[in-house]
Amino acid sequence: MNHHDISPTEQTDYRISDALGGLPLLNASFATQCFSRHVHEEYTISVVERGVQRFFRSRADHLAPTGQIILVNADDVHTGHAASAGGWSYRAMYPLPEQFAAIGRDLGLGAAMPPYFRQPVVDDPPLAAQLVLVLDTLATHQQQLLRETLVYGFLVNLACRHGRIEAPSVPAARHPRIEQVRAYLDAYPTHDISLQVLAELAELTPYHLVRSFSKQVGLPPHAYQTQLRLKLARQLLRDGVAIVETAHACGFHDQSHLHRHFKRAMGITPGQFVKQYQLPSAQ
Repeated sequence: MNHHDISPTEQTDYRISDALGGLPLLNASFATQCFSRHVHEEYTISVVERGVQRFFRSRADHLAPTGQIILVNADDVHTGHAASAGGWSYRAMYPLPEQFAAIGRDLGLGAAMPPYFRQPVVDDPPLAAQLVLVLDTLATHQQQLLRETLVYGFLVNLACRHGRIEAPSVPAARHPRIEQVRAYLDAYPTHDISLQVLAELAELTPYHLVRSFSKQVGLPPHAYQTQLRLKLARQLLRDGVAIVETAHACGFHDQSHLHRHFKRAMGITPGQFVKQYQLPSAQ
């Protein structure tokens, strides 16, 4: 299953492989695309095939030239845009932590799965070549045993070479009132709540709430709420809810509002997303 979106400067091929019970894949060329700060529940594992990508991850900006691997952990705040004339091209897979964990259980790796990747950019030509081989095989070969064997081998190799067991240490000064606000947004992502009400909940001024929340979470409250709504939208779309109904159910003003935020975070449209699941919500 795949879908192409081609313009003079942009091209995406998004598909869901049947490997590991469902593994999203993306083959993209971008010139003007600028990914906003966002998160998603999967890892991002990509290799740059043309140009240079600049992106934010782990509170810093990074450059990934051609041939290098980009690693983004699940729920890491990150961005992405071109850092070279003519844009950049890359290919990516998006495994879930649960898929890493299942491989770990199968192989007796225990706490080593799912891994934490400390380095956002990895210069490892043999591993990059292995990733390209895996992506080529998933795109062209129908033999399930071969496909899943290569995926298993690559993910285990990646985790063993560049993964760590422990996540980064949690900063000591986590503001409990900020966590209270975050918990509220997590529980009620579609509520149309004002900054003033959140500030009163945290017993802070609106200015100090935005500043403290951004520092602790990595996103300001409104952007964090948008990411929660996008996560909910992806789930509703996978469940077959129509795009327009999903937009309203998730707190977006209309379908175009969802489309804009979805494209800025995912690089594809909601319509492209649902077509990979052969769902009626693509209509």
